[in-house]
Amino acid sequence: MHSILAVDDSASMRQMVSFTLKGAGFRVIEAADGQEAYEKARGQRVDLVLTDQNMPRMDGITLVRHLRGLPSYATTPILILTTESGDEMKEKGRAAGATGWLVKPFDPNKLIDVIRRVIRSLS
Repeated sequence: MHSILAVDDSASMRQMVSFTLKGAGFRVIEAADGQEAYEKARGQRVDLVLTDQNMPRMDGITLVRHLRGLPSYATTPILILTTESGDEMKEKGRAAGATGWLVKPFDPNKLIDVIRRVIRSLS
């Protein structure tokens, strides 16, 4: 079973994402912001990180940079799921090392499809 670290400061958004991912057979670890996610990522290995951008303590792009600095997360897929859709912000995400960018609100089926394709590409 693949594990996903789902990061969002909105409890309701974490709950929706977690419900969607668990329903598709993934193991989900939740974090309320980038700092908590970074601490959890350092303590265990996950197959994919799905993070919001705008969060207190540590935003998504900063989290991507920090994770990419860890040898165990150098090639782990990291998707940013956010309301931000501007090209400049997407470019900052790519520059930080994000694998992809998804815009909220999300379609559960499309989210699962993207995650499965990204994880499959690792095999």
